[in-house]
Amino acid sequence: MAQDSGPNGPPHGGPYDAGPQNSGPYPGGGPQGGGPYQGGPYTGPPPPGWPGWAPPPPPRPGVIPLGPLALSDILGGSFTAMGRYWKQLFGIAVLMYGAALLVSGAALAVAISAVKDDLDLVFDSSANNDDFTSETGWSLGIAFGAVWLIAILAMVVATATIQAACPAVLQDAVLGRRTTIGAVWRRAWPRVPAVIGAMLVPWLAAAVAVGLFLLGYVSLLVSLAPLDSDVASGVWAAVGFVGFLAMIPLATWAWVLFSLAPAAVVFESQRPVAALRRSVELVRGSWWRIFGITALAGAIATIAGYLIQIPFTMIGALSMLPSMFDMGSEPRPEQILVAAGSYVVFIMLGAMVSQIFATTFPQLVTGLLYVDQRIRKENLAPVLAESAAALPPPAGH
Repeated sequence: MAQDSGPNGPPHGGPYDAGPQNSGPYPGGGPQGGGPYQGGPYTGPPPPGWPGWAPPPPPRPGVIPLGPLALSDILGGSFTAMGRYWKQLFGIAVLMYGAALLVSGAALAVAISAVKDDLDLVFDSSANNDDFTSETGWSLGIAFGAVWLIAILAMVVATATIQAACPAVLQDAVLGRRTTIGAVWRRAWPRVPAVIGAMLVPWLAAAVAVGLFLLGYVSLLVSLAPLDSDVASGVWAAVGFVGFLAMIPLATWAWVLFSLAPAAVVFESQRPVAALRRSVELVRGSWWRIFGITALAGAIATIAGYLIQIPFTMIGALSMLPSMFDMGSEPRPEQILVAAGSYVVFIMLGAMVSQIFATTFPQLVTGLLYVDQRIRKENLAPVLAESAAALPPPAGH
């Protein structure tokens, strides 16, 4: 494939390009390409297989050793990559989530402006039931349904961009290269449509499972309503919950099977269908191992995200105290808004930082799992070591 080289990183793809790597760096049989040693007395270190011989440790030019990775290597490499490249990762995440928030807010403002009369009717305490028509309901439903759809699409694009940015960072992190936000963006953004296409299958599987659960939950609430005398809602509740339980294993299986597709899209510039096939090929035979490491990474991200939110919540609560002391016995509306506003700002800031970590860390783990599977199945380590030694470090960040 064509290579897109630049001053701040290796060629796009480069040593990660798909292809047979099984010949190894020593194609002649022995370590130097020849047969067994046939000279005079051997005075060097004991040859492989002799008592006391141990293989040398694999080289480590970047965040991981260039050999089959243990769990500690994958988790440690992910934390190291996040620490070394936090500007690139968090910068793109803040940009995309901020843009998604702005798009959603703008859509909400347009929707409120379009259905202002209907909203005034809903909140007008003097209105009677005859004022509400089916047209009012349809108008509100379409307006806020469109807002919900736009918000979902914005979050999908933001999440896919981060899923593309993490492998783009790892292309340099594994080789020990420095990079810039601009270089990561140029690699990641063109691959976002392919990442979205590759993740449609696991996303749809998860959406079906969630939809069945919501169907069962809503139907259960309807069946418990005193005015409901129809047993159909109870049947739908059972169908929803049973379908949800049946979909959990299928959705989990599909999610793990295709979990390496975003990395294949970025590392190898694969198209969506080819990336899905590539992920299946790499996961085959290691499904349980990848599932366990991915689940552990998700649990770590969830716990860390919760811990990140705690100090923001405490600071937000403390920031309300001065305003509350100045309110007096009859607080004015603007005082209440100021006090609540500071608390909401810190809560939203903590939620954004928590979301960035919860999205970025599992994707770094998945990217290193991709590299690990290629090292194990395609002998990629010597090629990476050669590329790391051949590429001089850039002049600056």
